[in-house]
Amino acid sequence: MRVIPAVDVMDHKVVQLVGGVPGSQQIVMPDPLSVAEMWVSKGADYLHLVDLDAAFGKEGNIPVFERIIMECGVPAEVGGGIRSKTTVEELISAGADRVVVGTKAVKEPDWLEDLADSFPGKIVLSMDTKAGRIAIKGWQESSDITVEDMFERIRGMRLAGVLNTNVDVEGQKKGIDRAQAESFIKACPCPVIASGGVTSFDDARILSEAGAEGAVVGLALYTDVIRPWEWDSPWYA
Repeated sequence: MRVIPAVDVMDHKVVQLVGGVPGSQQIVMPDPLSVAEMWVSKGADYLHLVDLDAAFGKEGNIPVFERIIMECGVPAEVGGGIRSKTTVEELISAGADRVVVGTKAVKEPDWLEDLADSFPGKIVLSMDTKAGRIAIKGWQESSDITVEDMFERIRGMRLAGVLNTNVDVEGQKKGIDRAQAESFIKACPCPVIASGGVTSFDDARILSEAGAEGAVVGLALYTDVIRPWEWDSPWYA
């Protein structure tokens, strides 16, 4: 399983929010490219780039991500506020390995299916969960669609995977919710990238043994709570 550093960009800076709440940032770093290069220099071989501005309905950071993809030399997946097929195509043309779509994909599964057919193996569905419900619009709202219903809708789609961020433990540096993670991974019909609460090798090991394809890590990396480059197999569990 691959451990993937998150590079979340808001106001053209790298930030780490607690539970996705604007104004809760504990980390602010001015240069996203330098941050991405830092993780690559430590051995990361994949990046998770998030456009928080676009997720909150503001002007996005696609040029920033294009530069990171071009200059860092490792594959990257990009997500946050992506609402059009044109944007997906632009990101893939710019070299994005995968594109993560969330709110619109949950609300309009036919749009998601069209993306999956048009870009097979390139689309990741973001199914963020909060109090057992799917969280949308930058984690500010809950969807009426249940997790189980969404699993049925995506069964058979040519998705690259499903990103599940557990908002209840995201950014708290208290560890994963093991029962939630294992249940989600077991029930999901697509490969799962887990996120939220990964703070130790044991957390990563549990996710790996449960069958997760990857684990996105944010605040715990930025605050030195977790140092996967020091593990026997750097950036893997």
